[in-house]
Amino acid sequence: MTQKTTTQERVAADSLSLLSTVVHPPTDVILSGEKMIPTQGENMPAYYAKPQNSAGPLPIVMVLHEIFGVNEHIRSLCDRLAHQGYLAIAPELYFRQGDPQGYPDIASLLSGLVSTVPDIQVLADLDHVASWASRHGGNAHRLMVTGFCWGGRIAWLYAAHNPQLKAAVAWYGKLVAEKTLNSPHHPIDIATGLNAPVLGLYGGQDTSIPLDSIEAMRRALQMANTTAEIIVYPEAGHAFNADYRPNYHAPSAQDGWQRMLKWFTRYGVDHRNQATQDE
Repeated sequence: MTQKTTTQERVAADSLSLLSTVVHPPTDVILSGEKMIPTQGENMPAYYAKPQNSAGPLPIVMVLHEIFGVNEHIRSLCDRLAHQGYLAIAPELYFRQGDPQGYPDIASLLSGLVSTVPDIQVLADLDHVASWASRHGGNAHRLMVTGFCWGGRIAWLYAAHNPQLKAAVAWYGKLVAEKTLNSPHHPIDIATGLNAPVLGLYGGQDTSIPLDSIEAMRRALQMANTTAEIIVYPEAGHAFNADYRPNYHAPSAQDGWQRMLKWFTRYGVDHRNQATQDE
């Protein structure tokens, strides 16, 4: 009997020792688990994590997965955000189209699953996630999003989609690509329509996201006079925050994490409460 090997296991197969570097914060001070979130007539699986003891509604961070779906790495990021005082939710955004673990390699995963997921479906699902969070201990007026790889691109798009969003952080999300029926717009196309400040975190050695596309995005953001910043880590490649993959780059990942937290602190503010405190 042969054992099935998942796509993400094959990605890390040449460096299994890296699996031990996945950050696992203590779980005795957080509540976490699986939930089913109603969305567009169906129930979407999601992982959530939040502090065990908290007073009042929590700031919300939606965590958008890589092409591999909600795996151990994404769950650990939710746990880390919960330790910072957030209600973190990672929805399984491919749940209608299929299981990302059922593909033999990344090329077939991209063509057979990822490319079949419509952006409009994903953005609507995220609206339902935000609504669910606001009814389960989250503060709808402190809604934020962060995404990685595929999810990084969606984080940019969601910043132009939801006017209630307070802040977004996009990790190595593609900025420019061929347009399709399922992906009619890319981040560079919506630079003038951002509703929330966006921080982009990219690797200078990332061959899948050329530096000229990053510079083009910077120019588009400057012309739009919007609140956004793009950081490029010269020594990092793609997925430099994925601590279970060979291209993990600890210094860039650690710096990016701190920049993300500062971005959320700076912009993820409930201005109603702030106005009350200032009076």
